[in-house]
Amino acid sequence: MLRYIELKTGFNDDGPAWIGRVQMSRSGRTVYFNGKAFNRSGPGGCGSHYDLETGDEYWISGVKRDGSDRHRAGSGRITIEADAVDEYLRLIGASGLDRSRFIVSNEVKPNDPSRFHEMENRTLEDSRWPLPSVAVNDQPPGHTGRTTGPGTDPSGPV
Repeated sequence: MLRYIELKTGFNDDGPAWIGRVQMSRSGRTVYFNGKAFNRSGPGGCGSHYDLETGDEYWISGVKRDGSDRHRAGSGRITIEADAVDEYLRLIGASGLDRSRFIVSNEVKPNDPSRFHEMENRTLEDSRWPLPSVAVNDQPPGHTGRTTGPGTDPSGPV
């Protein structure tokens, strides 16, 4: 499956960009490309996915048939995976690549989804973030620990 991938963190619409073959997780929530794993982002960010290891935001989308994958305000050449060139040209109906817009590369790293599967599914105890060293109040916000209802405490309102 061909996808357009563009780094958004630290860039406007002119970050490094690739067109290449990706792998998807069974759930469709994780995209694997160039040795990285990208999870879907929630609303509010500038990217549609984030790098599972670094947190960098990326825009990942299908390849556009008219060849206009970069944002209209963006610039820069797109690196296309050498093994994906023929499929891309068929998809857009072109006979050759415009070398002023593309760099053909054999440097795309293989994917190892199993490495990321372990990372995504570790338990809290195995997490890279340490557990809190102080007691944590597990009561809902606003809970005072009292057993009487509001207005029944002689000391006044809470």
